[in-house]
Amino acid sequence: MVSIDFPSPKKAAPAESRRPLYTPAERARRDATIWTTVQGILAPVQFLICLVSLALVLAYLTTGSGYAAAAVSVVVKTFTLYAIMVTGSIWEKVVFGRWLFAPAFFWEDVVSMGVIALHTAYLAMLVAGIGSAGEQFAVALAGYAAYVVNAGQFILKLRAARLRDGPGSRGAPMRAEVPA
Repeated sequence: MVSIDFPSPKKAAPAESRRPLYTPAERARRDATIWTTVQGILAPVQFLICLVSLALVLAYLTTGSGYAAAAVSVVVKTFTLYAIMVTGSIWEKVVFGRWLFAPAFFWEDVVSMGVIALHTAYLAMLVAGIGSAGEQFAVALAGYAAYVVNAGQFILKLRAARLRDGPGSRGAPMRAEVPA
């Protein structure tokens, strides 16, 4: 008779066997680079811009007035996204030696590419006059929804790193969209 021994959920791998978000050298580079501070400033600024823009877009879609303010707000949000992605890529290169898709932030970067694609699609539609204002704003809102998912990824990564690394750890900086 063959017996199969399935691992018990109670026998999970000890915390020290899981790879930390940063090696000691990566953590030192993260803490030494100005790009960590830049990301820490841009992330909440982008979030606030997103909230204001969301309010303006929804106000336009419900009232039919305020188109210019809503459109400008999406453009400002998009260029803020580009700024945080460029500086986040520099940060990733400094810390991990890769411009993007370092293993520690691979899935966050994948979703960030979708966020950028949607924001860029809005800009293309706006500049080329493709679709109605409602259709253009629908693309912008899809980009904002993807941004919220991406921000959630970074927040969860930060929280997990702090829990894993123990009290007093700064964990992961809020980079890319967010907090991507």
